[in-house]
Amino acid sequence: MKIGFTYDLRSEYLADGYSEEETAEFDRDDTILAIEEALRAEGHQVERIGRIHNLVRQLASGQRWDLVFNIAEGLHGLAREAQVPALLDAYQIPYTFADPAVLMLSLDKALCKLVVREAGLPTPPHAVVRSESDIDQVRLPFPLFVKPLAEGTGKGISSESKVDTPLALKNVCKSLLHRFRQPVLVERYLSGREFTVGILGTGDKAQVLGTMEIILRPQAEAHAYSYVNKERCEELVEYRYPSAKDDPEVAEAERVALAAWRAIGGRDAGRVDLRSDETGQPHFLEVNPLAGLHPEHSDLPMIATAVGVSFRELIRRIVASAAERIGSLDQIGNRCSAGP
Repeated sequence: MKIGFTYDLRSEYLADGYSEEETAEFDRDDTILAIEEALRAEGHQVERIGRIHNLVRQLASGQRWDLVFNIAEGLHGLAREAQVPALLDAYQIPYTFADPAVLMLSLDKALCKLVVREAGLPTPPHAVVRSESDIDQVRLPFPLFVKPLAEGTGKGISSESKVDTPLALKNVCKSLLHRFRQPVLVERYLSGREFTVGILGTGDKAQVLGTMEIILRPQAEAHAYSYVNKERCEELVEYRYPSAKDDPEVAEAERVALAAWRAIGGRDAGRVDLRSDETGQPHFLEVNPLAGLHPEHSDLPMIATAVGVSFRELIRRIVASAAERIGSLDQIGNRCSAGP
């Protein structure tokens, strides 16, 4: 199968003058190489495309693919993760992972929580601060947790994200509004265990791959899996892989995660982040339908390794899931040939 490969390469953006934090969600060179090698090992022909600007040029020149393996995060706007899939939809070219609607929903953490809550799943109560005038309208009991509405990789999260007073809430919200130029999500702080659950598959065929528990070491930034803690995870974070068979709290986290994945319409593979309250009830925090795929340092491949699934097998299952929901591998090319 001829597979195009869309991604945002961190080194390219750094060379263009963007900062480490601005490019935190983008992929390293070795991630791109590892995915490419895994796809080739499965017998596919892989063509690197890269960022959306390259995709536009190649589509305009008439280039087409049977399938696009898409991990492009985008750079600007609340719809940035949806830009590449929307363009591929316009050309009727199938791709891996979520569609534009799901990617836009999941990036807006408040809207995503509303969908999950409507599905009857636990998620902490929240408020959205869109301007400084909204801060005094927050009517939630302290302590609270404050973060940017539409960022990933812990961007905008630090030890100051947990706030205990109205003054601290005001200061942190004002700082984030100014720094990220986007709304701020305020939600009830949960003091229990923190999990991320790996999911493989789509709809009724989606299944839990495994669960990672995030445990902050004493020297880590307190209260959260922050940007600094993620960047320096080897020294600041301990990862454990508890079994749902032996741990009822983990079993409940996996139940909530899988139900949330199906409710928001996740496809092929991704992760759901949860944290438990003081009673041990896991709550949905957010979903990542475009999860990182570094073989050794990204959460989803780490979970896969812990449960005995190699990186190559993980990539194979992702492509197989996409192929199954689109049609047989032979049919994919026929679908694409009908595009503009």
